[in-house]
Amino acid sequence: MAAAQALTWAALGLYAVAMAVAWRRPGHGLGWLWAALILHTAALGWRWQAVGHGPFTTLHEILSSNLWSLALVFAVAATACRELRHALLPAAAVWAVLGAWLAVSDASPGHLPATYDTPLLYLHTVVGKLFLGLLLVAMAAGAVPWWRRTAAGARRLVDAADDDRHDLLSYRFAAFALVFDSLMLIVGAVWAQDAWGRYWAWDPLESWAFATWVALVLVLHARHTLRPQPRVHAAWVAGVFVIAFLTFFGVPFLSVAPHKGAI
Repeated sequence: MAAAQALTWAALGLYAVAMAVAWRRPGHGLGWLWAALILHTAALGWRWQAVGHGPFTTLHEILSSNLWSLALVFAVAATACRELRHALLPAAAVWAVLGAWLAVSDASPGHLPATYDTPLLYLHTVVGKLFLGLLLVAMAAGAVPWWRRTAAGARRLVDAADDDRHDLLSYRFAAFALVFDSLMLIVGAVWAQDAWGRYWAWDPLESWAFATWVALVLVLHARHTLRPQPRVHAAWVAGVFVIAFLTFFGVPFLSVAPHKGAI
């Protein structure tokens, strides 16, 4: 456990370096992000071996695994699409929140509930993390037009793609996110039937997850039909991301429903 914590702290340091590089030289910092991911992967694997289960139960584990998955999805997307590298700093602002929260959370191991002993746990987790990661990419891409309107952004983003390109990337990644959000709800319903004998009960987490799905559908529909300005669409996507963030990291730890502590 001590080694896993040391690796986690080292990874957090490299995430901070990637963010600093992206601030000083927008479009750079991806290499540092990959270095942080390598250390973070080792930390998660080491902890998994030490406690005997994956990072699914405690707040510390869920924060760590989601920081890792959000960074990984962005790193893969930015490696494949160079234009997204200028969106690293907006994405890193979310990682900074999770990293600071992770740093002060209790790292003690948790207990894996019996209802988690199913392959559905892994499928639900994977599609959920892909959903939130793709939505983060969409939000970060949409933030570039807003950043460009600031004095610092005007100087630093001269080499970035234009607003329309970032708006299109934001729209496409939000659409991909909807696919995985839908899969997350479907797999979650199947798991709920297996664990609790019902597919849906409108508990707080289920309700907020459905509200997130509806909000994302409305934003995609409005973007397709109303053709808003890039910054307007970006604000809508950011609003959906805030709802999703609260659903992932707020509701499960405030609710006393069966979903309490779930991913």
